[in-house]
Amino acid sequence: MAPVVVTAPAKLTVSLRITGVRDDGYHLIDAEMVTIDLADALTFAEGDGLEVVGASGLPVPADDDNLVRRALRLVGRTAQVRLEKRIPAGAGLGGGSADAAAVLRWAGVDDPAVAVRLGADVPFCVRGGRARVTGIGDRLEPLDHVDRTFTVVTPPFGCSTPAVYRAWDDLGGPTAAGPNDLEPAALAVEPRLAEWRDRLGDATGQVPVLAGSGSTWFVDGAFPAAGTVVRTVPATS
Repeated sequence: MAPVVVTAPAKLTVSLRITGVRDDGYHLIDAEMVTIDLADALTFAEGDGLEVVGASGLPVPADDDNLVRRALRLVGRTAQVRLEKRIPAGAGLGGGSADAAAVLRWAGVDDPAVAVRLGADVPFCVRGGRARVTGIGDRLEPLDHVDRTFTVVTPPFGCSTPAVYRAWDDLGGPTAAGPNDLEPAALAVEPRLAEWRDRLGDATGQVPVLAGSGSTWFVDGAFPAAGTVVRTVPATS
């Protein structure tokens, strides 16, 4: 087959409430997610393998546990994939989920019941745009597009999503004062997050919000300054 390039946009979890825990341990959520203009790129070609370039944050191994390889197995396809990482791993921006979603879109699969088998963020990343996401991530309610600009800061380290959810359980399931219930748990897992929250808050005069399970912090509005990068919701969302 001729090489095909598929873009894998990141997602920003604008708000996240945890509404319960199922008997099987999966957490129920009620979240608002939006697509932002930071994206990985996947090139699909003839063959069977995975090459990862440009990864930052947590390690991104090019083995069978990578979500790209897992997504290919799930849909019964093979390809030689070159994954160009621009979304930091472990940043709470859905990089791995976006990559898995790109595989599903390439394969013509958009069923949330299939996508959620790869992760709670994958169904949203398949559809993109702006949506209310509930259940274990498998229920999507599209929302009207809203023009918004975000300033985001990603520290030079990542946060493990499973570790943050375990900490949320261990803390007794706290509800955060802000829009993200995972903030207290993420700060317990990675105390260095507080420094980066305060740096962004001091630079902008805003109260930063943690993106998903971390490690990215964001505020509304554009605040170009040292250490900040502006990301905007694309007009197509």
